[in-house]
Amino acid sequence: MSLSNKPSLLHMYMNGNIVLQIVVGILLGTCLAFVSPELASKASLLGTLFVKALKAIAPLLVFVLVMASIANHKKTQKTFIKPVLFLYMAGTLIASVTAVIFSFAFPSTLNLLTSNVDQVAPEGVSEVLQALVFNMVDNPVNALVQGNYIGILTWAAALGFGLSKGSETTKNVLQNLADSVTSVVNVVIRLAPFGIFGLVANTIASTGIEALLDYSHLLLVLISAMLFIALVTNPLLVFIATRRNPYPLVFTCLKESGITAFFTRSSAANIPVNMALCERLKLNEDTYSVSIPLGATINMGGAAITITVLTLAAVNTLNIPIDFVTAVLLSLVAAISACGSSGVAGGSLLLIPLACSLFNIPNDIAMQVVATGFILGVIQDSAETALNSSTDVLFTAAACKN
Repeated sequence: MSLSNKPSLLHMYMNGNIVLQIVVGILLGTCLAFVSPELASKASLLGTLFVKALKAIAPLLVFVLVMASIANHKKTQKTFIKPVLFLYMAGTLIASVTAVIFSFAFPSTLNLLTSNVDQVAPEGVSEVLQALVFNMVDNPVNALVQGNYIGILTWAAALGFGLSKGSETTKNVLQNLADSVTSVVNVVIRLAPFGIFGLVANTIASTGIEALLDYSHLLLVLISAMLFIALVTNPLLVFIATRRNPYPLVFTCLKESGITAFFTRSSAANIPVNMALCERLKLNEDTYSVSIPLGATINMGGAAITITVLTLAAVNTLNIPIDFVTAVLLSLVAAISACGSSGVAGGSLLLIPLACSLFNIPNDIAMQVVATGFILGVIQDSAETALNSSTDVLFTAAACKN
């Protein structure tokens, strides 16, 4: 090969193994945190830029993909949306009940410290339901700016149905727009190794490995519950739907979707990865073009586990008496609430105060639990996103192959 035809470093990087690149980023970030904490804190700029880029493009991606897929849908084409929605709801509910069982079997407690988290979280069920309705009719521009995924889905569906009566030229423009936004997201994801390098370096430099070790038991409960869902209950649901051995499909989804989602920590940003996987699996395009963006918002089994386990840990810490039935009611609220949690990193944590309010836990204490969630988020949020995102493909495939 001549020098003129030799691939550039940029070309080699953009076409390299992203998982290997991310692992290198994690190792380098960890080394920097121990060698020079001061430089590690400055490296957080890379992580901040990466997270902001994800948060900026993810709402637009969901809006455009849903609108384009509905507009281009032909009534004569068969889809499997209803079975996918059933699996999404059943999977999320089972995940939250599983979290209750694990929390009772392996009770955890927290070190409730002063928190600097100042976001306003919902304080009651009625407030959440009211906010849900208001979010649905939010100004579409404001919904995009604020990352209001319920509003984004509502307006995208409404505009999609309206544009479905438009000309083929209009529909082609929408599809081209969706493809363009998807390509932008792919570029952002390729920058993940740099962003994760900064996030890991800053997190370890500021909190230390000890911060995670102090909560090792709680983290183990969270991860164990998620693994149980990924390797036991989800395969069982797929088997019921398809009557086939579910594990080849389960492992494919975990490998090709879950690993990427683990490092990007964003279900919404992982949409292009899932869409490409669905295409390779030869699934019904009219189904996955809707179910994958929708799943990034409403399929939140991992989020339901996080909300339930952390809330019950707070209940144990405060010595509040609770029976199993009451805890299951909590899991129901967690499952419903999780369906509205954001598709970006840390989206489920601000719903914890809602669950805490069911046990009359003061909001300031609940926000300390949220702060604990951010400490655990280095691993917990990554595992949660991997479970959520890989399940989007898994349940879509199960519905299409039944």
